[in-house]
Amino acid sequence: MSSNTATTASGAPRRGHGDHGADKVFRCVATGAGVLILAVLAAVAVFLLIEASPVFTGDHAKVQGTIESFTGNKAHNFWQYVVPLIFGTVLVSALALVVAFFVAIGIALFISQYAPKKLATALNYVIDLLAAIPSVIYGLWGGLVLVPHIYGFWSWVNKYLGWIPLFASDPASGSISNPPRTIATVSLVLAVMILPIITSMSRDVFVRAPRLQQEAALALGATKWEMIKLAVLPFGRSGVVSASMLGLGRALGETMAVLMILSPGRTFSWHLLLAAQHQTIAANIAAQFAESDNMGVSVLIASGLVLFIITFVVNFVARKLTDKEVK
Repeated sequence: MSSNTATTASGAPRRGHGDHGADKVFRCVATGAGVLILAVLAAVAVFLLIEASPVFTGDHAKVQGTIESFTGNKAHNFWQYVVPLIFGTVLVSALALVVAFFVAIGIALFISQYAPKKLATALNYVIDLLAAIPSVIYGLWGGLVLVPHIYGFWSWVNKYLGWIPLFASDPASGSISNPPRTIATVSLVLAVMILPIITSMSRDVFVRAPRLQQEAALALGATKWEMIKLAVLPFGRSGVVSASMLGLGRALGETMAVLMILSPGRTFSWHLLLAAQHQTIAANIAAQFAESDNMGVSVLIASGLVLFIITFVVNFVARKLTDKEVK
C-alpha cells in the first residue's frame, strides 16, 4: 500500500508526503494572493496621496484659480469645492440603496422560498445576467428611455407629495425639472443597477438557511412567513448587510450612468426633482478630467482620494456590522 493510502492504528487515513506538499503550495498561493491585494490597495492609496499632495501643500492661489475654473464662481478652497460633491454622492447612493434594498430582498425570498424550481432557475439566470450588464448600458437606458418617459410620474409625485421637501417644486418657477435629469431619476437608475447584486447575494444566503430549522418551525405550526422570519432572515442577516454594502459601494463609485443623466450642480439642496442641483465625485472627475491642467488633475485626484476614503469607511462599517452578526 502506498504512503498516500496508508491508515493509522485507528483506521483513519494517514496523510502522505504529497499531501503536505500540496498544503504548502496552497498556503503559499493563498498567502501571496492576500499580500498582493493588500499591496495593490496600498499602491492605490499612495498614488492618490502623492498626486493629490499639491492641492494641500502647493500654491493656494493656483488651487483657488483651478477650482474657480471648475465651478465658474469665485475662488473657493478645496473643501468648499468637494463637500457639495460628497453630499451629492452620498445622497444619490443612499436613495438608490433605499429603493433597491426591499425590492431585492423580496425577489431573493421569492426565488429561494416561494418560486417553483423551473421559475426560480429562470429568474436566477435573469438576475445574474442583469448583474453583468455594464453601467454604460444602464446610463443609455436611463438617458434615452427613462428620462423622456418619467416626467409624468414625477409630476404626480410633486402634485400629491409636494408638501414633503424632497418632492417640492422650484419656488421661483413653481415647477419641477423637465426633462427630469435630476438626482431622483439617477437614483432610480442606480437602484436598478445595484438591485441584481443585492438580490444575487441575498438569494445565495437564503438558500443556505438550515433546512432543519425551517422544518422545525413549520412543524411547530408556524406559517410560511413566520418560518422565514424566524429561521431564514436571522440566518441571512449578515449576508444581506454585506450584499447591501457591496451595492452601495458600486453606487458610490458609479460614473457613466450618473454622467449621462444628471445635470451638473454643486448645492446642498434636498429637492430631488430639480435639475442643476447635485453632482457626484466620480461623475465630476469624468466631466472635468479631459480639459484639466496639472493642478486641475491634482484637484480631481484629491476628490478621488476623498471618495476612496468614503468607500473604505463604508466597507469598514459593513465589516464591523457583519462581524457582530456572526458573533
